[in-house]
Amino acid sequence: MIQLILGGARSGKSRLAERTAQQANKSVTYIATAQAWDDEMAERIAHHQAQRPSTWRVVEEPLQLAACLQTLDQAGQVILVDCLTLWMSNLLMQDEQTQCQVVECQKLLDVLPTLKSDIILVSNETGLGVVPMGQISRKFVDETGRLHQQLGQIADKVVFCVAGFPMILKGDKE
Repeated sequence: MIQLILGGARSGKSRLAERTAQQANKSVTYIATAQAWDDEMAERIAHHQAQRPSTWRVVEEPLQLAACLQTLDQAGQVILVDCLTLWMSNLLMQDEQTQCQVVECQKLLDVLPTLKSDIILVSNETGLGVVPMGQISRKFVDETGRLHQQLGQIADKVVFCVAGFPMILKGDKE
């Protein structure tokens, strides 16, 4: 089962993903993609760490998400990835940004359908605002939007969170 949970900043998407993982009654591996580039991000990371159950295995992987998923994959577990937009930012900050981003996104799209684990992917919906003025910001929004569309096609369930309320876009209503 592949679930994609989208939403804006502070929409409740991470909380929903964590609750969904807990309710599965399986072992949980949490893949964190964030990097603490500044104090504010370090605080956000600490907040997320404090909310996670101590029994969850945590793996930090800012770039090679597909390879990490393959390594961790096994039946009878949940792998929660939080979040894809930070992962995309990390890819776009690489020296060979376009090649790295295209290759890693394709690897992710290729590997997801082959996994035995239940997968929960968390990402920020970036396409609801104005078109950004800067080139890298536009590229980020465009590439993230493309990735979300492709993930939505292969996901079994897609949920959009607004103000803490989940709206089911695809899949079971429960």
